[in-house]
Amino acid sequence: MDPLSKEVLPGAILFVVALALTIFVPALSVNYWQGWLYWLIFSAFTLGASAYFLKHDPALVRRRRSVGATAEKEPAQKVIMAITSVCLVALFIASGVDYGRNGARVSTAIVLIANAGVVLGYGLIFLTLKTNTFAASTIGVEAGQRVVSSGPYAIVRHPMYLGGALMFLATPPALASLWGVVPAVLLVLAMAARLLHEEQILARDLAGYDDYRARVRARLIPGVW
Repeated sequence: MDPLSKEVLPGAILFVVALALTIFVPALSVNYWQGWLYWLIFSAFTLGASAYFLKHDPALVRRRRSVGATAEKEPAQKVIMAITSVCLVALFIASGVDYGRNGARVSTAIVLIANAGVVLGYGLIFLTLKTNTFAASTIGVEAGQRVVSSGPYAIVRHPMYLGGALMFLATPPALASLWGVVPAVLLVLAMAARLLHEEQILARDLAGYDDYRARVRARLIPGVW
């Protein structure tokens, strides 16, 4: 196993273990098939994507090793990412507590549809990362970076944010929760703030980005925003 894999794969495994704890501990139960289904889907995507990009685009993996508020260079992004992290944790805790106290709040059919939304969102994130090797976890422009306008970037300017928004909004119903929708919406609003500030930085520092914005008008949803 190469040094990068030795560094990244244990972190990915630790993440899926932490995700399980974040789902099941607030619910105070492992008799939670909705939680198991979500965890299996999310873990499979996480470990599969990690293995894929370690093999096919290790440069992307290196760019995405540092995450979170402390890794950001821009002060505004530090604040936004701190808020985002709190909302993300609150999403899972609220969903688990809701299930533990009230049982399944949504039907089996809605749970399955929501999980399909999670798969679609994660799939869009994967496609975005496959298209853009410069898609780092932190906001900034590095030497040699270019504007990417192919694949999903030909339709919306921020396809990874779109995938994330879809995935996180689908998470509470996938976990059979209604209350989890509240932090999920707050999380998406924080992501929108991150997106708007990121565009300012890209327009300032990335050659050709203004021309790209003129060609592709939609940030997230064509004809809407």
